[in-house]
Amino acid sequence: MKDRRIRKSQEAIKAAVIELMMDKSFDQITIQDISDRADVSRRTVYLHYMDKFDLVDKLIEEHINRLRELCDIAGHDAEYTDMGLLWFEYLEKHHLFFSAMLASRGNSFFRNRFLDFFLQELKNMVKGKEIHERSITGLTEDDDVETQFVGAAIVGVVEWWFKNGKPHPPSLMAQRMGTLLERNLKADTPKA
Repeated sequence: MKDRRIRKSQEAIKAAVIELMMDKSFDQITIQDISDRADVSRRTVYLHYMDKFDLVDKLIEEHINRLRELCDIAGHDAEYTDMGLLWFEYLEKHHLFFSAMLASRGNSFFRNRFLDFFLQELKNMVKGKEIHERSITGLTEDDDVETQFVGAAIVGVVEWWFKNGKPHPPSLMAQRMGTLLERNLKADTPKA
């Protein structure tokens, strides 16, 4: 029973900070604001988190780890469109968190972590496709410039999607993303 109460408190605290970030900048949010919104004591917040930075860091890590697990389950040799669908469905399901993080004025920390996730997944996907298809792609594990370009493009598209109120469903976003990834990650001719 105690575990259920702890989980309930933690979920209320997480939801509170996300809701608050939709209303004001992260710098303006206090532990008192979080505890009031979560309907828990400040002591309870501090029991689970060192400060608001620790809370947000754990939230970010939780979502990045879940995304990584989903990618691992799908397999890194999955089609780009399938992987894009997985990403956009997850993003839509947790839209409050991602909207808050991407809209926040202090979002550079989150954006960098989010970009790092996509960079690693792109490298894993390319490596998985090379092994699975025994083909040579236009992007190798050592092509940092191309990986950075494609990763930043994905983050930019996700930001655009949220800032514009998710104008297209995840399936269409995945299809378009898959086409762009396929076009940018495959070379017309093999490298020598």
